[in-house]
Amino acid sequence: MLTEYVEQAMRLAHYEIMENGRYWGEVPPLRGVWAEAETLEQCRETLREVLEDWLLVGLRRGHTIPVIEGIDLNQKAEASTVAD
Repeated sequence: MLTEYVEQAMRLAHYEIMENGRYWGEVPPLRGVWAEAETLEQCRETLREVLEDWLLVGLRRGHTIPVIEGIDLNQKAEASTVAD
């Protein structure tokens, strides 16, 4: 599920060439997930690494992770049962 989330998020990535000739990439629904590099391929690779790290830290800290393409990585509260 985590791999599919990363793949779907990367499909939403947006890239631009900056004035200095470097590439900038971001995944708009995921605040703080961005990268820059000399080539587009390096930018994509770095962006994927940033995304993976962002997810791991967010999940570990219990942050709410945005749902992408129906993939929900957030923990659901389990209903507790009480024995009578």
